[in-house]
Amino acid sequence: MTRIALCQMTAGIDPADNARTLLAAAGQAKAGGAQMLFTPEMSGLLDRDRARAAAHIVPEASNPVLATLRDAAAKQGIWIALGSLAVEREDGRWANRSLLIAPDGNIAARYDKIHMFDVQLATGERWRESAAYAPGEALVAVETPLGLLGLTICYDMRFPALFGALGDLACDAIAVPASFTVPTGQAHWHLLLRARAVEASAYVIAAAQVGTHQDGRATYGRSLVVDPWGEVLLDMGGEVPGVGFADLSRERIAEVRAQLPSLANRREMPRSPRQ
Repeated sequence: MTRIALCQMTAGIDPADNARTLLAAAGQAKAGGAQMLFTPEMSGLLDRDRARAAAHIVPEASNPVLATLRDAAAKQGIWIALGSLAVEREDGRWANRSLLIAPDGNIAARYDKIHMFDVQLATGERWRESAAYAPGEALVAVETPLGLLGLTICYDMRFPALFGALGDLACDAIAVPASFTVPTGQAHWHLLLRARAVEASAYVIAAAQVGTHQDGRATYGRSLVVDPWGEVLLDMGGEVPGVGFADLSRERIAEVRAQLPSLANRREMPRSPRQ
């Protein structure tokens, strides 16, 4: 068994405050026996006012939240899957970047969110992530205490081809850090995450933002861990922040894949002209 911890948080507009929350979560994760801590999307800064946020969005090497978490990983001797930070790219655009920090404090992997959240909801909520952020282009999977961990971010969960590609790599677990809106969460959060776990025959680990934030938005919460059979092992609810724990088993992955070898049975779909 490998114990993991999930940090469910209500990130605000001050990176220093968010860093303190994450630092405390790392201590709780270690104290609870976790080998890995997973945090939500935009753990370092959640601010829909992009003009105000711009003052805090710097290159990765200068990001103070990342520096704090690298020190925490080394001090606590745990892996930290930093769900994502807003970082400035070399071309001046921003990236929504997930960073996996090893127990020595070094960065083991980076993943830039591929699918931009550009939507207009019936509630009137409108989001245009691509107006400021550049999409990533690379699939990322890395060896961890859980086995091979695939990295995704939030809106990526709506695109099964990405999870199919991670399934083809035989990922043992897939991280889906999120900052999910309430209307879409009520409709699709559990549904999509359970489906992605079943499709990939892998654990899905989704640390989420929760509650009402300083910038006025509300997020759905309910950080989840789903096993390869689609069973929910952890649901942290949609009310309060905190740290939750789950125990993951490599044997469970093998058991599910032996019963339903869907990854091995998958065939490439034929293409035909539209009739």
